[in-house]
Amino acid sequence: MFIISYSYSRIIEHFPAGGGGYVVATALLGNSAGVVSGCALLVDYVLTITVSIASGGDAVFSLIPPGWKIFDHDIAILKLPLEMAVIALLLLMNLRGVKESVSMLVPIFLLFLITHAVLIVGTMVLHVPHVKTTGAEMHRQLQTDLSAIGWFAILHIFFRAYSMGAGTYTGIEAVSNGLSIMREPRVVTGKRTMAFMATSLALTAGGLLVCYALADLQPDESGHKTLNTVLVESFAGDLKFWGMPVGAWFVFATIASEAVLLLVAAQAGFIDGPRVMSNMATDDWLPRKFAALSERLVMQNGIVLMGVSAAVLLLITLGNIETLVIMYSINVFVTFSLSQLGMMRFWVRDRAHHPRTWIRHTIVHGVGLILCASILVLMIFEKFTQGAWLTLIITSTFIGLCVLIRQHYMTIAAAVRKTDRIFANIAKVAKPTAPALKFDNDQSTAVLLVKGYNGLGIHSLLSIFRLFPSAFKQVVFVSVGVVDSGLFKGSDQIQHLEETTRQSLERYVQLAHSLGIPARSQYVIGTDVVGEASELCVDVSQQCPRVTFFAGEVLFGRPHWWDKFLHNDIAYAIQRRIRFVGLSMVILPMLVQQFTTDPAAAGSTPLNRGSSSQPQSTEPQTPSTPPPAH
Repeated sequence: MFIISYSYSRIIEHFPAGGGGYVVATALLGNSAGVVSGCALLVDYVLTITVSIASGGDAVFSLIPPGWKIFDHDIAILKLPLEMAVIALLLLMNLRGVKESVSMLVPIFLLFLITHAVLIVGTMVLHVPHVKTTGAEMHRQLQTDLSAIGWFAILHIFFRAYSMGAGTYTGIEAVSNGLSIMREPRVVTGKRTMAFMATSLALTAGGLLVCYALADLQPDESGHKTLNTVLVESFAGDLKFWGMPVGAWFVFATIASEAVLLLVAAQAGFIDGPRVMSNMATDDWLPRKFAALSERLVMQNGIVLMGVSAAVLLLITLGNIETLVIMYSINVFVTFSLSQLGMMRFWVRDRAHHPRTWIRHTIVHGVGLILCASILVLMIFEKFTQGAWLTLIITSTFIGLCVLIRQHYMTIAAAVRKTDRIFANIAKVAKPTAPALKFDNDQSTAVLLVKGYNGLGIHSLLSIFRLFPSAFKQVVFVSVGVVDSGLFKGSDQIQHLEETTRQSLERYVQLAHSLGIPARSQYVIGTDVVGEASELCVDVSQQCPRVTFFAGEVLFGRPHWWDKFLHNDIAYAIQRRIRFVGLSMVILPMLVQQFTTDPAAAGSTPLNRGSSSQPQSTEPQTPSTPPPAH
């Protein structure tokens, strides 16, 4: 616990914007390591939900006396359906925007601490006379094992036992990942949280292990009860006070508090998983719609994907906690190994800037790397047929899918850049400078929604006055500076976004003036592009009563079934929303493949403005019957 928590404290210091293992691996080891770490982390968060729910189900059903039946069947048949129902409930709650209430969780957490402190301390006190005997027996068994199987086999057993409980380290990764939403100063808050989490976990887990040994605890033969249930029943199950079953109440309170906290742990998967998806979508490893921030830091698509994936894994494994923990541990140590390797590389590379501390930090991360990588290899080889193969297939498939998505976006980006160069040359034909023209709010106005100064925006502007040559006298350019997860990877990014948005709109206004079209601009910075843009449209309509709204759309040829997942339909979403307040929007398609790839040829085409101030149809033509939109 000290090694992992200490190393992640260093990660928090050097990555104060958060992001966890994905950002660490990407920044320090490159994109390839980043996508592996991110995919492993996402599968890990899905398994966080599944393992927590399955463990909570085991805890709850261990309280039910054996032999209970329902419709002549063992009541245990209800365990899997109830676990599926809990996942569905958490999914619906998160879609509704549920947020954890500290005031609600504090009593439950205090109940957990009090009951487990009483359990651990009480068991140790009751078995003080047995400490010497238990220690001597353990020493004798160790000597016997050494002579029989040797140190290597004992270490093998130790690493296997350690790895089976290593899924608890996901909480440490979650602290590093969610640093951006912590209270300022974030680094101090994150390191304090890390220290509290590591200490409480070490004391609780270590205390329970000591109690198992002192009480000479054996697993329930029927497999019905968890080991903690066996321990707490042996400690207080028969305790009565004035005829009241105080012991039974204590057993119920202890196990019930465990089950509730496991439910909270499952909720962490719904919160932190979509945040990792958001970071990966910003870097084009996942569909870009996942990068948009909202009240819950990501669109509801990520929450649905996490919940459905967790339910599928629960069905595949039938809620078998041993199989789930094996899958869980492998992905934990993939992310941890890459994070430790990245931090080692950082300290070695920047040793000149840290001459007094780099050796110490490198040793800590090196020990962590050896520990994590060794356990990872051991788990894969030893448990390959018991669930390791499944998580390797799932994670590898996910990585391959992310690579295909990124290649698709790179291909599209190359085509869009060619189009941008063509229209940039066309725009140069217009007057380089032009005086500002008078804007009249009472005139018929075209309002064009744009995102950055690019070929799509220029094409849309020219198309408006080509298709409707006498309908509009002026134009308003509106834009939403979208705050996505990528902005939290550096400082002062919000101000930079605002400045970039303003400059892009100024270039559109200058282009319109050079074409003899009065123009002005308006923008807003926000996290929900559809909501912010819709409100901005309503605001502009109140200033200019005679308005029609326009938005451009890039088309890349005949659409495929996967396009609706990879490409946003933001223009249509805005169109659907503003129509309810009586506003009209026209979406102008731009087919990328119709334009020449020769910028010089495109730039030599003159803009024939004739006697009118509006541009005519001499720019590349929009097809009269465009293919369906992506």
